[in-house]
Amino acid sequence: MSHVRISDAARFLGVSDDTVRRWISGGSLASVTDASGRMAVEGRELALFAQQQARTALDPSGSASSASSARNRFVGLVTAVKADTVMAQVEMQCGPFRVVSLMSSEAVDELGLETGSVAVAVIKSTNVIIESLEGQS
Repeated sequence: MSHVRISDAARFLGVSDDTVRRWISGGSLASVTDASGRMAVEGRELALFAQQQARTALDPSGSASSASSARNRFVGLVTAVKADTVMAQVEMQCGPFRVVSLMSSEAVDELGLETGSVAVAVIKSTNVIIESLEGQS
């Protein structure tokens, strides 16, 4: 079973170390002692806790209920639009995640995308790369 240090658990959950310690003290999250004698959290338990704590921003368009095979929808703010006559690069900040999309300049205009716009990044990919960090702590 993998163990995650408190500082790493806090970073993954987007909270402070103290918040993780409060959750442990309050019984919301169980701790273990790792091989080095430090307080840690079991990786599997942390993953379940993260899923329970996850709060997705509401989709302002109400499109979340529409029929779509895409499951990855991130509501966020457009932080930059770089466009020329044909193509555009749109950057969004969706919580802690930066999402970048390349699209036609025509699509940017039709969608009314500009810095500060609220938008939804819908991600559907058959090619997702996951790298293991196990054993690199």
